[in-house]
Amino acid sequence: MSLDIQHLCNGLIRRSIELRALYRHAADQVSEPGLRTVLDEEAQSLALVIAELQAQMRSHDGTPATRSRMIGAARQRFDALLTRNMPRSDDAWIRLLARNEQALLRIFERVLSRVAPSEMTTALNRQLPRLQSIHLDMHSLAKAVSH
Repeated sequence: MSLDIQHLCNGLIRRSIELRALYRHAADQVSEPGLRTVLDEEAQSLALVIAELQAQMRSHDGTPATRSRMIGAARQRFDALLTRNMPRSDDAWIRLLARNEQALLRIFERVLSRVAPSEMTTALNRQLPRLQSIHLDMHSLAKAVSH
């Protein structure tokens, strides 16, 4: 596996780890029990994506990322401070997660377009529908709270 592909995939893994942590944190913060369940399920789906990407990198003699970037942890704390003091904080969490999910999907698609066809692209293409499903869930929730 080339260093460029490894760098791109590790960036994707790190962003996924950050978003999974944000989902988990949001699930702890929201007041609606049903929303908490949905957010936990989305975090579990992201965990599966992360595990698959890490396994694929290992199978190609790559070293997968196992934690987020420091800026990701700082951003999560900042987002938590902002949403905590907002009225209707559940809605704020949904909008925040929807934006982050959309950004992850764009990054994922960008990585797919930059990586030459290989077994790694096969793994990425297998995970794309899962990310699209998470994105659609969050987009639907964000639309619902906007009305």
